[in-house]
Amino acid sequence: MNAQGRLHDKPIGITMGDAAGIGPEIIAKLFSQPLPAPAVVYGDAGVLKRTIKQLGLNPSPTVIELDDIESFSPNHNLQVISRIAPLPESIQAGQINADAGRGAYEYLCHAIDDANSGQLRAIVTAPLHKKAMQLGGADFPGHTEILAQRTGTEHFAMMLANHELRVILVTIHIPLNQVSSSLTQERELQTIRLAHHACRHAGITHPRIAVAGVNPHAGENGRFGQEEKEIITPAIQQAQREDINASGPFPGDTIFMRARRGEFDIVVAQYHDQGLIPVKYLGVDEGVNVTVGLPFIRTSVDHGTAFDIAGKGLADPSSLKAAFNLAVNMTPPNLH
Repeated sequence: MNAQGRLHDKPIGITMGDAAGIGPEIIAKLFSQPLPAPAVVYGDAGVLKRTIKQLGLNPSPTVIELDDIESFSPNHNLQVISRIAPLPESIQAGQINADAGRGAYEYLCHAIDDANSGQLRAIVTAPLHKKAMQLGGADFPGHTEILAQRTGTEHFAMMLANHELRVILVTIHIPLNQVSSSLTQERELQTIRLAHHACRHAGITHPRIAVAGVNPHAGENGRFGQEEKEIITPAIQQAQREDINASGPFPGDTIFMRARRGEFDIVVAQYHDQGLIPVKYLGVDEGVNVTVGLPFIRTSVDHGTAFDIAGKGLADPSSLKAAFNLAVNMTPPNLH
């Protein structure tokens, strides 16, 4: 970190996400209750003011606009940084809008830059809408790829966590028919290393890592595919030589249940839905998305923009609260 001072004394940056989604609402609800650490929002002050007024929150957060992170002052107000023009009031909740999509991208980029320069303790992201963002001129599959590109991070992974299960992905946003061709020993090994690093960062001294197979029955010794024998197993063996407690590959239909019961601290899943379905089945309200491998901690809600309920006052801030608390826990006072 380039900035002076202890990291845990810095605020946590929360990005507003898409203004037409539930991001503004869950942020307003989050700030209507005490937070365990100082926080600043990267978003649109006008949108948040209108959202707070519509919700009629009690206590009601006071929105204060800041020019930059240097103007932040620890207090209980909802302080907002935006380096772009205010969003038009014509944006409709639940409707795809290019301005809202561009705003979500810009808020994230500004938070990344401040975190990268050591001015934020961590980043917590509210959901963005990929189609709206792409209409706004930012063609990315999602948060993870923006974070990796803007920080110049080569080795990164998506981890999903709740109070029962941790899962990290080898491949993320690619078609299912490209998963096998995307798996390499090095990519597998890097993900196992990142799983080990993430668990250590979460306070687990000796992480137990389970690696899922990609084929039914983990390939059944080559009967259902060669990926386990040729790619996954050699990567596990190399990780073991590096004193990482990794084992497998295990069948994907049972390993998540074993981890949930406490046999393992984290599961390495081979593709997006293999890993996300078990976590989300346990409940998205408490789920948290963590990007592992970045030069700072980034957590996120484990749900989307929820256009179907946006603007109706029905959004549950539980996942945002869980993401915020995890960001606090992963950046303790002894972490500089």
